[in-house]
Amino acid sequence: MHVQKHFGKQGILLVNLGTPDAPTPVAVNRYLGQFLTDPRVIDNLPYPVQQGLVRGIIAPIRSGIVNPFKAGGSTKLYQELWTENGSPLKYYGEILTDAVAEQMGDEFVVRLAMRYQNPSIESALKELMDEGVSSITIFPLFPQYASATTGSVHEEVMRLLMKEQNIPNVNFVNSYYEHPDLIKVFADNARDLGSLDQWDHIIFSYHGLPQRQLKKADPSNCHCYADGTNSCCNSISKVNQFCYSAQCAATTRAIVEELGLEEGSYTTCFQSRLGFDDWAKPYTIDVIEDLAKNKGAKKVLCFSPAFVADCLETTIEIGLEYQEEFEEWGGEHIQLVPSLNGDPRWINAVVEMLREETGVAIAR
Repeated sequence: MHVQKHFGKQGILLVNLGTPDAPTPVAVNRYLGQFLTDPRVIDNLPYPVQQGLVRGIIAPIRSGIVNPFKAGGSTKLYQELWTENGSPLKYYGEILTDAVAEQMGDEFVVRLAMRYQNPSIESALKELMDEGVSSITIFPLFPQYASATTGSVHEEVMRLLMKEQNIPNVNFVNSYYEHPDLIKVFADNARDLGSLDQWDHIIFSYHGLPQRQLKKADPSNCHCYADGTNSCCNSISKVNQFCYSAQCAATTRAIVEELGLEEGSYTTCFQSRLGFDDWAKPYTIDVIEDLAKNKGAKKVLCFSPAFVADCLETTIEIGLEYQEEFEEWGGEHIQLVPSLNGDPRWINAVVEMLREETGVAIAR
């Protein structure tokens, strides 16, 4: 097989989910409108119904755009999340991008994009194409694959590139849910907090997905939740290799092995569910309630291995909302394992994975 030579630089596109441009009703409404009208996110409504529901009701109410003098629920949360550097997701994404570019060297052009809002995938791809790159590696900042995240990023990239007359070589990174370097950073962040014996229980909380989306990812139509549970996630096979829940379970197993945790000392669970449909179980909030009310747990350590940077789901949902609930139920403290953010160990892990993907030696 003849391998094409790289006459130009190679492009790398790091992509995260997205963030409003500002913690204001107008910006949050714009973000929610784009995010929640993605057919891969809300996949059970006809497109016209989805558009009308999201843009006419959900986004305006949650953002407070219907009353710009009174922030909606989502806008209030973003105002709590915002820092002097702006959105943590974007800020740490920029730090990661600059550091990766420096380590990868002059043969690469590295750009950051958000699936929703700015910097957009379209603008980042244009910059790469204007540089005349001979290849583009798409690296979603989601360790586990899901149609609503990585799948959506890949679809958007393909939609935009199909308009180009000249399309360079494109490499899509699917997932890296148990990459040794990634696992070690998460484990080390927990070790940095002191002895693991100080915690009554350890939870691994991942962003949830509707069970219908997990089932749609099952090509056999008889595997995922076939027995009413997600017991099929206990191992990765040909059938469930792209299953989000199975990959989350694999991430947990890898961190558990790295830390040497005992069976029964930890639980994998899922947060951030919306609507009335069944989502991946168990729900994090139910696990926390049971630990406090029935198990007498006072101190809980919480990993969030689906997120690589501080965001609403980690800083606010776990760090503030779940903490308040835990205290009301008799618990004392939920300690969130620090996110990867701009940690040099995480940056090195990304660089190592990109080295593996591009097959090019890196000048260090």
